[in-house]
Amino acid sequence: MTNDQTRTSAPGLASAPEPLAHGLRPRHLTMMGLGSAIGAGLFLGSGEGIATAGPAVLVSYAIAGAIVVLVMRMLAEMASAVPASGSFSVYAEVALGRWAGFLLGWLYWFMLIMVLGVEVTGVAGIVHGWWPQVPQWTVAAVVVAVFAAVNLSGVRNFGEAEFWFAAIKVAAIVGFLVVGALLVVGIIPTAGPGLADWGAHGGFAPAGLAGVAAGLLVVVFAFGGIEIVAIAAAEARDPSNAVARATRTILWRILFFYVGAVAIMVALIPWDDAGGLASPFVTVLEHAGLGGAARLMEVVVVLALLSAYNAQIYGTSRMLFSLGERGDAPRPVTGVAGNGVPWVAVLVSTAFGVVAVVLNAVLPQALLGVLLNAVGSALLVVWILVAVSQLRLRPRLEAEARERGERLAVRTWAYPWLTWATLAGLAAVIVLMLSDAAARAQLAATAGLVLVILACYAVTTAVKGRRSRAPSVGAAAE
Repeated sequence: MTNDQTRTSAPGLASAPEPLAHGLRPRHLTMMGLGSAIGAGLFLGSGEGIATAGPAVLVSYAIAGAIVVLVMRMLAEMASAVPASGSFSVYAEVALGRWAGFLLGWLYWFMLIMVLGVEVTGVAGIVHGWWPQVPQWTVAAVVVAVFAAVNLSGVRNFGEAEFWFAAIKVAAIVGFLVVGALLVVGIIPTAGPGLADWGAHGGFAPAGLAGVAAGLLVVVFAFGGIEIVAIAAAEARDPSNAVARATRTILWRILFFYVGAVAIMVALIPWDDAGGLASPFVTVLEHAGLGGAARLMEVVVVLALLSAYNAQIYGTSRMLFSLGERGDAPRPVTGVAGNGVPWVAVLVSTAFGVVAVVLNAVLPQALLGVLLNAVGSALLVVWILVAVSQLRLRPRLEAEARERGERLAVRTWAYPWLTWATLAGLAAVIVLMLSDAAARAQLAATAGLVLVILACYAVTTAVKGRRSRAPSVGAAAE
């Protein structure tokens, strides 16, 4: 029986143990999920959402947050039952076929590689602004070298780095929430205009339902990154319990941090104040009379970008390793060091991250825009296939758990109705995107990328099939 037959026709979902270390603890997974989702999207993108929808952007965040909570619950259900470094790519392959695993694995890898380039470019630009005498390429080179070393040094060191990065970001958000709440209730006298008068600026929803819908398009992708927890489950100690504990705490914390921070912004900054919303965190802190707020938030943004870069090197390397194990990437990427790190995959992902940085610098803006648009809505493809995979695998997972006399450690609520509701919500987001010119360009670029990956799958499958049918030299001689 071939390796492909073993994977696709095995009666159980339990995968063979991977030669990776198991050094991640529940606190690592919890902070990793928080740190991956609370990033530049919140610190830099929240003002755009408020400017689009007004105070009603809170509804947009609540809807997007609910979708993410449900998708993450589905992913956690599968990850706790079958931990795998390929995560949703593996589940899609089992549920839908090899084409789905190939598509999700390479789509996610390409998406994160392009984002890596953007993040390193952002860090280099900010640090260069602090010290103009330091070339941007030097900053980028240092970032790439340092985080390659962190990821190569062992998964425990990676987990600790992400834990402390995320802890700093969470502390910054908590501090912002405290200062903002004190401003809102009047304990701290404001140096700004005070509570925003929504009535004087068009009310709670100045753009109506259309504004809420447009705001949803802005904010839905801010939650991307939390799926790294499911990938990391394969290297956690006692993965079932670790994923269950991590997801139970991550989800409500993220909603609290996002909705709480944005609620303070809309309470203190008029939605049509373009200057104030350009950097809403800084604006609120300046209202509190905190000197150096702009520089403080720049430091936090740099840390957020570095944390995301670190997590995404991890995510891309594990996805590439999993693709290699399943025969969908060159076999050398499955090389594992003595400390359990897939070192070849780490170096390959790091190298392509460098390529993405160079592309950010040298590509014409139009071509770079096409590449970035291609990853803009790729997350929707990932989420949709996660939901479809869970819809198909849940009965099988429950049956296998019953055979072992166990219950699933994590169960998606109200199956299958909430899964179908999630798919309907994601379909509604796509319909909204079709009504917006910029979002349509993202969907078109993502569709093009999906077709390219599926074409690559068809070609590689045909080549493998031809090789398997070709007679060996010895057989031909006979």
